[in-house]
Amino acid sequence: MNMTDLPNSAVIDVIGLTKTFGAFTAVDKVTFTVARGEVFGFLGPNGAGKSTTIRMLCGLLRPTGGTASVGGHDIGSEPELVRETIGYMSQRFSLYKDLTVAENLSFFGGVYGLRGARLRDRSAAVVAMADLKGMEDRPAGMLSGAHQQRLALGCAILHEPGILFLDEPTSGVDPISRRHFWDLIQDMAADGVTILVTTHFMDEAEFCGRIGFISGGRLVALDTPTRLKHDAVAEDLFELELHAFREGIEPFRHIAGAEAVTYFGSRIHMFCRRGTQTADSLKQAAGGLGYGVRSVAGIPVTLEDAFVRLAQKQQTHTTS
Repeated sequence: MNMTDLPNSAVIDVIGLTKTFGAFTAVDKVTFTVARGEVFGFLGPNGAGKSTTIRMLCGLLRPTGGTASVGGHDIGSEPELVRETIGYMSQRFSLYKDLTVAENLSFFGGVYGLRGARLRDRSAAVVAMADLKGMEDRPAGMLSGAHQQRLALGCAILHEPGILFLDEPTSGVDPISRRHFWDLIQDMAADGVTILVTTHFMDEAEFCGRIGFISGGRLVALDTPTRLKHDAVAEDLFELELHAFREGIEPFRHIAGAEAVTYFGSRIHMFCRRGTQTADSLKQAAGGLGYGVRSVAGIPVTLEDAFVRLAQKQQTHTTS
């Protein structure tokens, strides 16, 4: 089946996907779809099951249960065809550091079946896209982290795949390089490439059309960034700046109405049941605990706040 014949909803179609390792369930009945040209964010804590899911969808790991099709090919019965359809970039620099930029492109182009003029044309396009002009003879290991990242992306898209899997692709690069990388991602999506990406950076997650949040192997939320921020947090959110943390934040958990308390950089975020606290009353309550409070303010929910609450709720559900 040609990918252009597929309906948008079927570009990536996952139903009840499960993977167990002995008694441990790494991925537990995960279900979602990704449309053509969509940038789909796959987020969750370390060990949540993100990479295991991606490895199954790439045809690298056989699922224990459930089904999934990628580009119209079944991941269980047609893993080779799946791998021909996709591009994959892992969270670790996966190229050959002793080979030059040109040699890496030639090698991976050969892996994807590119030869002659086609390989030369695609290599030149990748060099231009990755801003590697003049570096073709430089060993990949001598490149900056940002250029290594772009070269790895370029090798993943040499064969112009219609589907791209990116597993934490921006780890270890500076914010400006991360933004440039996401400009490239958005350009590819605008050209119809379907992209599934995992990331730990919440500002990056905002660039995704939809986000699936996985925790403990289960998909616990799936929606747009805006809807996730609205639906994941059912409490009033306050930010407190203290003069000093002293013995930590545990006493704040006992303030009336407090549902959760978390560190947020040098400040504290408190999730309180609707209407139980105001900024003034919370400042008084903190003062009553003996804390010096610089400021208290009600604030809008960020994606990071939403994911903290989702993870907390999932942990409570699992242990209860």
